[in-house]
Amino acid sequence: MRDYDFVVIGSGIAGLTFALKAAKHGSVAVVTKRKGSDTNTARAQGGIACVTSDEDSFELHVRDTLEAGAGLCDEAVVRTIVTEGPDRIRELIALGLQFDEREVSGHRELDLGKEGGHSKRRVLHVRDVTGKEVEETLLRELDRQSRVELLENHMAVDLITAAKLGFATEDRCLGAYVLDETAGKVETIRADRIVLATGGCGKVYLYTTNPDIATGDGVAMAWRAGVEIANMEFIQFHPTCLFHPQAKSFLISEAVRGEGGILRNDRGEDFMKRYDARGSLAPRDIVARAIDSEMKRSGAKCAFLDITHRSPEFLRERFPHIYQTCLRFGIDMSKQPIPVVPAAHYQCGGIKTDVNGATSLPGLYAIGEVACTGLHGANRLASNSLLEGLVMSHRAAATAVHVESTSKRKIPLPEWKSGNVQDVDEMVVIYHNWDEIRRLMWDYVGIVRTDKRLQRASARLRNLQREIREFYWNFKVSVDLLELRNLATVAALIVDSALSRKESRGLHYTLDYPQADDREFRQDTLVRRN
Repeated sequence: MRDYDFVVIGSGIAGLTFALKAAKHGSVAVVTKRKGSDTNTARAQGGIACVTSDEDSFELHVRDTLEAGAGLCDEAVVRTIVTEGPDRIRELIALGLQFDEREVSGHRELDLGKEGGHSKRRVLHVRDVTGKEVEETLLRELDRQSRVELLENHMAVDLITAAKLGFATEDRCLGAYVLDETAGKVETIRADRIVLATGGCGKVYLYTTNPDIATGDGVAMAWRAGVEIANMEFIQFHPTCLFHPQAKSFLISEAVRGEGGILRNDRGEDFMKRYDARGSLAPRDIVARAIDSEMKRSGAKCAFLDITHRSPEFLRERFPHIYQTCLRFGIDMSKQPIPVVPAAHYQCGGIKTDVNGATSLPGLYAIGEVACTGLHGANRLASNSLLEGLVMSHRAAATAVHVESTSKRKIPLPEWKSGNVQDVDEMVVIYHNWDEIRRLMWDYVGIVRTDKRLQRASARLRNLQREIREFYWNFKVSVDLLELRNLATVAALIVDSALSRKESRGLHYTLDYPQADDREFRQDTLVRRN
């Protein structure tokens, strides 16, 4: 049995930042199911939205966030995260991260980008590989910490709680069962303070910008532990994923539109002005629905993002990763529009937390994309996610380090028992169910929804969950089986939440209820396992 003062599950910007801060106060384990750098953070292209310019203000950033969130943001949380952002950015710079700068009147200043929904330039970036640079900076700093242990190729199975162990005292989180994939065994890890920083659930959809690790693990574990979950119907579809048969989930950053890129349909028309006065810089929910509508109306397979009016030199310098990737697939973005389609991108709901990352289960915290803090509401403003990860990890660490250890040496934790199980005999069962979940979610629970499609998805998911439960209890756990189990759970939460919201708001758009209903539904969708 392993014993730590803090356990962080996930190694993106939120998890690593928490670990670095908590290491000053005790031992820390960072559990990650692949390599430390295999995260959504490392794939983030656009940057970090933060007020750093005299032309900008906290009030403007708050207003833009609230407007994008379509009435469901918690304004107090928005103000906290926006106003505390600059201090957290300075800490990141102090660790060695160098954001892009430009020469202005003989002095250097931050080169700020603009993205959809932002009224000012406020996105700090490192070319178009911001997330990769952030991830590498934090991992380098983690390597210097003697009190942090990075457990790669370890996947959390489930949380250990007092209620699960049958104690009548107040329920709280006591630890976690974790699969060591290399050794092929499940370990018991004890800690008073468990932090879920597992990212989102993009792989629940057939087409996504997310890497393979984004299987909703944290939300599923929290749900099974009886923790409150909020707003899972709000899944953000990024409007511009590269459309190419050999390109797997490659994102074309919103920053391309911020630098003047124009969305065109298959007839070359700048169609976005028909849907929103802001044109191609409208918020993502509007742009994704507009592209979806244009494709369905014309039967086209994709839309096109045109930035050919900018010079090749500018594009190579500002978007080197996107430029080279497109070239690899035979697309010269300086000479031809980039073919794009919407794809599942970001989970705006998640584990319900307060402004310090605390969940409804004492001892359990959630930070980053896995959490629902109230910042994003019904639709995330572009590049607010990395900012949230920085601020919330700081606040969660400041809170957790002052929680007195009261339970970890009083309650014995049982070792994992596999029972009379056998090795998985047919992997095809796992792969088939995985594919079926992702396809039915794309077909029935996508950008535009109806009750009939949602009910069809719900019925099939119930059957799939029964099959997966039987499989789970009869065979040895593996990463593939655990991910399938989590995907099915999160898919059901998305569908159930969507069925309960009888209106259209933000990222949840249904043909049966096309208008927003502020009287009944201007509130979070809250669910909790009985």
